[in-house]
Amino acid sequence: MPLPATSTHGAARIAARSDAEAVAQWLTEFRASPQTLRAYRREAERLLLWLGHQECGLGELRRQDLDTFEAFLASPTPRHLWVGPPRPRHSPDWRPFRGPLSPASRRQSLVILQGMFAWLVEAGWVSHNPFRLMRDKRRRLDNRQPGIDRYLERPLWEWLWRWLSEPPAENASTREDYLWQRRRTIFGFAYLLAPRISEMAAAEMGDFFPREGRWWWRVTGKGGKTARIPVPDDMLALLRDWRQTLGLAAEPRPGEEGAVLRGLDGQRGLGDNQLYRLIRDTFRQAADALETEAGEEARSQVSRLRAATPHWLRHTALTHQAQAGVELRYLAGTARHARLDTTAQYLHSEDEEWHRQQSAHGLPGRADESGAEPV
Repeated sequence: MPLPATSTHGAARIAARSDAEAVAQWLTEFRASPQTLRAYRREAERLLLWLGHQECGLGELRRQDLDTFEAFLASPTPRHLWVGPPRPRHSPDWRPFRGPLSPASRRQSLVILQGMFAWLVEAGWVSHNPFRLMRDKRRRLDNRQPGIDRYLERPLWEWLWRWLSEPPAENASTREDYLWQRRRTIFGFAYLLAPRISEMAAAEMGDFFPREGRWWWRVTGKGGKTARIPVPDDMLALLRDWRQTLGLAAEPRPGEEGAVLRGLDGQRGLGDNQLYRLIRDTFRQAADALETEAGEEARSQVSRLRAATPHWLRHTALTHQAQAGVELRYLAGTARHARLDTTAQYLHSEDEEWHRQQSAHGLPGRADESGAEPV
């Protein structure tokens, strides 16, 4: 792919010789949060590569270019140049896209890049931030939503857990039993503790520890912040079963090393990408199973499973905890949100009450509950 153009920036307040070096300095601001760093690098890289293909640099980006770039995110073309399966970054067939970005992903990309340009303006690398000229900037760049809808409703989750819990056949191999136990552990872990996928991949056995008769999970999340989360009995039971499969003692020892989620050798930990693909593959397999089992009657649920990503499990966990009556302050602690209004998106009780009251509003002539026609 063409390299992004290099410009001369006499007023720059950073030591950089090219757009790529300037962006690299911006990215160092997020070195304490590896997950954020990866996400921001991906979006910045896509913009730099696109600009290189246009033979222009960051300082030449104008307001009208943003619409063209957003359309490009929705349909990266030519496809062979931009889209491809996961590959190591040094591979010659690595591509920056797995496919077109959804509206939510495009919105998130623009949010990230707006922040990048604000920093570059302060650094004196570019003279203006074209995102500030977007007339409908608040609508397009505000990534907050009034509620969370990317989750599995309880009946669908209950079906999925029953499907995940169906044991292998009696003549199943040791490998098949291992994969079954690991899959249940992954989905149970995700549902019971609401971790981010990077936090699951990084979890060590010693991160689970008892204190005054209760078990806790120590987790380091976004921004390098460490927290402890209560471990419910079901999670402890899953962990014990999984450790038995690994040939370990029933409960973790203080400071015990070794990843919780492991590869087929039972030793090496799973990486973020491996875990992501495993969960996505499981959702697709579950969708196929539900479609075979229920056919057209379950079409909407099958579609939900096919659309689901690993982060849906976190949304599902927090939504179901909220529906079960977990107080907002404790829910925020589990989610590790800095703001309560972020956690409040998982509270659907107001929607339910609104819908109940709205149902009393109907068209003339509708029979009331007694069966009589209204006057």
